[in-house]
Amino acid sequence: MSTSDHADQPDARPAAAYPSGSDPDGAEPAAVGVAALIRQRLGECSPAERRVARALLAAYPAAGLGTVAALAERAEVSAPTVLRFLSRLGFGGYPEFQRALRDELTEREVSPLTAYRAAERTGEPPAGALSRAAARLPEAVARTLVELPQGELDAAARLLADQQLRVTAAGGRFSGLLAHYLVLHLMQVRGGSRLLPPSPVERTDMLVDVGRRDLVVLFDFRRYEEPTLALAREVTGRGARVVLFTDRWLSPVAGLAEVVLPGRVESPSLYDSFVPALALVETVVAAVIDRLGPVAGTRLKAMEQAQQEFHIG
Repeated sequence: MSTSDHADQPDARPAAAYPSGSDPDGAEPAAVGVAALIRQRLGECSPAERRVARALLAAYPAAGLGTVAALAERAEVSAPTVLRFLSRLGFGGYPEFQRALRDELTEREVSPLTAYRAAERTGEPPAGALSRAAARLPEAVARTLVELPQGELDAAARLLADQQLRVTAAGGRFSGLLAHYLVLHLMQVRGGSRLLPPSPVERTDMLVDVGRRDLVVLFDFRRYEEPTLALAREVTGRGARVVLFTDRWLSPVAGLAEVVLPGRVESPSLYDSFVPALALVETVVAAVIDRLGPVAGTRLKAMEQAQQEFHIG
């Protein structure tokens, strides 16, 4: 999939709005982003509040940028239900919620050039790359893993370990590397896994028969592009299930995905880092192997034997 994800994005970004009483520098749920916060709190919501959550995620963030009445109508609930839901998330009111959404939109659209110009305006020489990396990358990985809901990890492992499901993975221009990395592991421990190729004919051949026995794993990072969302819409419309790896602002695909795995992107450079996302992939692989148990060992043994028999180096 050709998407302008990750590599077009800087680390520098404006401060986001957070729900009242939250700490943007700590590991509070609000710090993960509004969409991720909504998904985290779904289990605490009443049925009516869940309708608000689904309406927001299905058209995120546009659904939250209109009036309370418009959102209530979209979710088929009352305006007080919308406000109760936002209160559950920790927002002091609808204006505060909308400020957080607008701040996220600004963060999602920042380019490396914008970050570069902002750095130039400070007039201060940056710290060395090594010291920046040592300060930012370990924390980004740690916060990614701490903020990941256990339920989402368990659900991803359950789906990926289900050998009745055929796995197809796809990513963007750079996140495609993560999709390939995941598939290489799945090929070894469970089989039935493939990377969606760029060639139109091969791509069509893989997608023409997609249905209820398929699991599609998508990697989509800011700035999100329509082809990724279009693919998610098509495969879910045919009955396939979607697992999404994304950033803390959540790709629009999150509204269609059964499982969403968000990661931090803090980086020592102008570009977002894939180090936390790679940590997520490896954590998921470990969870899949745990769930497969002896099946993974049997598959690995068969792979090694086949490698020898076919004289594959």
